Amino acid sequence: MARSTSRPLSPHMTIWKWGPAMAISILHRITGNGLAIVGALGLVWWLLAAATGPEAYATFLKCATSPIGYIVMIGLTWAFFQHLFSGLRHFVLDMGAGYELKTNKSWSIAAMIGSVVVTALVWVYICGGKF
Repeated sequence: MARSTSRPLSPHMTIWKWGPAMAISILHRITGNGLAIVGALGLVWWLLAAATGPEAYATFLKCATSPIGYIVMIGLTWAFFQHLFSGLRHFVLDMGAGYELKTNKSWSIAAMIGSVVVTALVWVYICGGKF
């Protein structure tokens, strides 16, 4: 079989046109790793602080309720919902549905927007509208 030299043997990032499906696939991996790493570190810190005593737990609470702590918690909430909606999208794709370009793009964008909207709703509820 003759091989055409005008095309690359395998596609690479300069060939593919970026789209929502690629972005959400990468975000799915990033959010999954972020949830595992940051969530595990936060859980271990919380357990150690609770086991160590009142002073350590007070230090944990001070850090967790600081502005940076809230940013981290909001980020974890967004990562959770992004990973959840992206995982549901992948579940539908695994069943063989949603591969049409328009449908795939629409669901990718919906998952991204949905994660931001649900995160905002959760934090408005948590804070009781204090923001």
